[in-house]
Amino acid sequence: MVPATTIDEVISQLDSIIASETLKGSTMAFFPVLYRKVTLRIKEGIAKNEFENNVRMEKLDVLFANRYIEAYHQYNSGLTLSESWKAAFNAAKENVFLIMQHLLLGINAHINLDLGVAVAKTVGEHGDLADFEKDFNTINEILGSMVDDVQQRIGKVSPMFFLLEKVGKGREDKVVTFSINIARDGAWLFANQYHISPRKDTELSERDRCIALVAQKLTTTKSRVLRFTIRSIRFFETKNVAKVIATLNS
Repeated sequence: MVPATTIDEVISQLDSIIASETLKGSTMAFFPVLYRKVTLRIKEGIAKNEFENNVRMEKLDVLFANRYIEAYHQYNSGLTLSESWKAAFNAAKENVFLIMQHLLLGINAHINLDLGVAVAKTVGEHGDLADFEKDFNTINEILGSMVDDVQQRIGKVSPMFFLLEKVGKGREDKVVTFSINIARDGAWLFANQYHISPRKDTELSERDRCIALVAQKLTTTKSRVLRFTIRSIRFFETKNVAKVIATLNS
């Protein structure tokens, strides 16, 4: 795999992944569709000078995206990869999860694990991480708004999706309570910790174990009622991956 060096190359590689996984009818196509929309929005923001440092933002975008793209190719080549991404990709082999669960598994690995590393590498060992916080929050606000938009689109291919929030209200199950804002705050704390750590490999490994546990919680629930609800929602969801992709892209 040749890493992307520009946002346009990121988009091209995402297009390739989406096309390949859609052709296979694999739910691994879902997350890169969301990610492509986010990347296009960031590219637009850079063109409009929406960030404090647009050159730095493109650097972050490319480093950040390459972590997902590399994990994807590592998985398909049978190579060692992070446990967080392995959990997300393995879920695609099981025909039991909701469209939203596949998206959340990707978001979990990418924000909770990859983002902090990408931010630290963008700033550099001797850079000022505090100077990046505003742009960091901006990129996560963009991601959050895109997820909200996608949730609305999911209803078109998952007519019973609304039941997840209704039945899950008040429960502590991660599939219901997962929050982009909480993930963002955790990623920022990890970025600071990783940035100053003299044991970066150890920090990353420990963080990966924690985030892989979150992935496990995104695919399991202690509530019998919620398990039944998820199975019911899944039963009525569109199983045609190409149709789901078209809807998410519309």
